[in-house]
Amino acid sequence: MTVVREPLLNPVPIASLKPTQMTVGFREVEEKQQHWRAQGGGKKSKFLGQHMIPVIFGPKDRYYVIDHHHLARALQREGVKDILVEVVKDLRMLKGDAFWTFLDHHGWVYPYDAQGRRRPYADIPGGISSLADDPYRSLAGELRRAGGYAKDTTPFSEFLWADFLRPRIKRSAIEKDFEAAAEKALALAKSTDANFLPGWCGPVTG
Repeated sequence: MTVVREPLLNPVPIASLKPTQMTVGFREVEEKQQHWRAQGGGKKSKFLGQHMIPVIFGPKDRYYVIDHHHLARALQREGVKDILVEVVKDLRMLKGDAFWTFLDHHGWVYPYDAQGRRRPYADIPGGISSLADDPYRSLAGELRRAGGYAKDTTPFSEFLWADFLRPRIKRSAIEKDFEAAAEKALALAKSTDANFLPGWCGPVTG
């Protein structure tokens, strides 16, 4: 198994990329779309050159995205056809469950649905365009930007925070008033109940 860590200078079609998770936060995707639109003129090419997608080179010579799913989906929505990728590891020799098990052991796959339930690897969508919406992932992203927790290298840390919020804030509350839900999430993030989560910043003190 070879560690490559090399960018592919030939752009790869976004439509050919394989996700390693089942959901994204659509609100997060829309924010990245707005950021993309704000890139004027030649800045778009520079942006693409600076935002390569990390992938695993997997079975059947397919590229499996292990980060930046939101960015890939946002660019696809904006009509971008191709993107540069960075190959993190070459696992083309692995087949079937052996491939997915290896990814799982390294924190490179997150087979959980929009209700936070673990699903079979076969249920992971076949393309970036098929990723489902998880509003709690958007809430977790907003929580980090608001200082609710620090950016952390733990794989899928935002999803861990999303799962913490899932039983504590109703989905209908997020959909009705996202800002109010974000305020409640911030209060929850500062409680000691969240102290096991990556990037926890501690309780608010007087």
